[in-house]
Amino acid sequence: MAYLNQSWRFSGSLYRSLFSSMLLAFFLWLVPAQGQALPSLTFDRFYSHVGVLGLTFSDEVKKLAGSEVEIKGFMAPPLKAESQFFVLTKMPMAICPFCSSDADWPEDILVIYLSERQTFVQNNSMIRVKGTLEYGSWRDPETGFISQLRLRNAEFSSL
Repeated sequence: MAYLNQSWRFSGSLYRSLFSSMLLAFFLWLVPAQGQALPSLTFDRFYSHVGVLGLTFSDEVKKLAGSEVEIKGFMAPPLKAESQFFVLTKMPMAICPFCSSDADWPEDILVIYLSERQTFVQNNSMIRVKGTLEYGSWRDPETGFISQLRLRNAEFSSL
């Protein structure tokens, strides 16, 4: 009888441990991983072909479209102090790239539409931007500016 009682206690603790482990695994599955690395994009991977007939988006850009990505670059000087968008460039710029048409779009810039207003940084400071990637020619209805690549609902931080 004592053997049965000890056996039952052991199996009871085993069941509690197993149940606790399963419960923990379930909650870990439900909660998204914090700090999980986002796909990183670089300026040299925007296009698979750059030529006289225009730009051809890379397979990577097409695959990541609609996903949240991160990229590092420099903030081009904003047109207005109060704006919810800016242009991210590969190298620091002194002028705004929006003077170009759709056909003349520079291959090493990305338009950033912020999820909320942030204080802009100097154009010679590298920043990290996170947002949802979109590609294809699009005209901003508010400004009339045309872009080929954009990050929406973005935020940035200084490095």
